[in-house]
Amino acid sequence: MDGTRASLLEILTWIEAELARGATAVELEVLDPDPGAGHYAGEAVEAGIHRPLRVWIDLAERLGLRLCTPRSTDGARIRLRFEVLHRPARPGTAGTCDRNATPLDGDAGTEKYGAASEFARIKKHEDPGFVVDLREALERVEAQQTWRVLYVGCNTGDEITLVRALCPALAPAIHVGIDHSASAIAAARERLSGVELHEIDVSVPGALRALGRFELIVSIGTLQSPGIDSGDLLRTLVQDHLKPHGSVILGIPNCRYVDGEVEYGARMKNFRQPELGLVVKDIAFYRKYLQQHHKQVFVTGKYELLVTAVPTK
Repeated sequence: MDGTRASLLEILTWIEAELARGATAVELEVLDPDPGAGHYAGEAVEAGIHRPLRVWIDLAERLGLRLCTPRSTDGARIRLRFEVLHRPARPGTAGTCDRNATPLDGDAGTEKYGAASEFARIKKHEDPGFVVDLREALERVEAQQTWRVLYVGCNTGDEITLVRALCPALAPAIHVGIDHSASAIAAARERLSGVELHEIDVSVPGALRALGRFELIVSIGTLQSPGIDSGDLLRTLVQDHLKPHGSVILGIPNCRYVDGEVEYGARMKNFRQPELGLVVKDIAFYRKYLQQHHKQVFVTGKYELLVTAVPTK
């Protein structure tokens, strides 16, 4: 399709019609966005209608497609190819990863997030937004070298490694990681030195009692895991394991992973598009509860929403 002068609605309608007919890939030509830098999406230029590359990335994501690398055609145009993502027959099977989904095929019990699971393949430290937001969250907590830091749901240790790299002040701190997956903890022990690592199921009452209190508690994605009451766990962490002037960084998944791609927004069964009510309720509770404990709360992020709570000054 020639999309150089077509409206976005015409392009959207054409793509959806092709997919409805069973196409597994569609191609169209559009203006090269680089010469039109400074124009807004939909603005008319001499050669047609300008659209930044972000428009096509967003379109692919919302339609559940993969956008391949654009190819130049005649210097003024580029060819876009959208490919249908491979989706499993049912939610939670291999190829789809969602903290709120059912276990993945081949996983069982505590190992559905184990070292060999689909979940372990996802590297959040390769998501620019997550890295930038986590860096800013760490700047807000004003970390000190003498702190004790607890990672709830540390898995194989990616977040611990990233926090150490982003916040040099925490490099010599005492880091304690817990996870219910034996294989994930084993993998973390192989790659991390100077970190206390424990296999603990946080859904068991009193399981954290022996760990003591911390100046900083970090939990990325764990509170939304199946089988966990996020409100009860947060209350336990704050009341029993956070020092009075301590800080908290919580990550709430706002995406799912399909066929190597990330799709924005929490999902409900049988809903094609995101249903953000799934995360808004949790965030509203976290914010109110932490404010009641004299914390200043910040909410940032996109695919991973971060709730950062620091002592009120």
